[in-house]
Amino acid sequence: METKPTTTPETINSVPICSTCGSERVARDAWACFNRDSGLWELEQVFDDEHCHQCEGETKLDWVPADALQNKRVRELNDRFRTLGGNGSVVVTSGVKDAGDAFLRAAIEAVQSFTDFSEDNDPWGEHDFGAVSIEGQKVFFKIDYYDPDLKQGSINPANEALTHRVLTIMLASEY
Repeated sequence: METKPTTTPETINSVPICSTCGSERVARDAWACFNRDSGLWELEQVFDDEHCHQCEGETKLDWVPADALQNKRVRELNDRFRTLGGNGSVVVTSGVKDAGDAFLRAAIEAVQSFTDFSEDNDPWGEHDFGAVSIEGQKVFFKIDYYDPDLKQGSINPANEALTHRVLTIMLASEY
């Protein structure tokens, strides 16, 4: 049975994922025709069932906004960097440093173990900012994204190879 692909508001600027496991490694048989004017391949006919490479079998597709997947990848990279380190630098302001070694260690541990992200403090879902209390003082942390040479902002924070993360830990009064 042949079915024509449908374009709906849910599929515009959206990415298909496996409804079972959430993987983006999904496939569907299709015929495509190259459009010389746009320089893009255009779907001409879609047929057969959807397949998930991770589940290794048939699936159904869910459509999620492309931005949501990029934010998810940024969040994963931010969480990994914040908790384990990686491709980036940690900067501590003079106020945090001047509070002493014990305060600094407590601040770093609190930032590494922070999980209280919410819509209020993390509206984009990237886990790039938070606030903790250390010895009665409010401490902020934030993650900024730069190119590998630290000369300008990263062109794609979801791509670890193109991004040097900078985690800054500061007193709220220094913000």
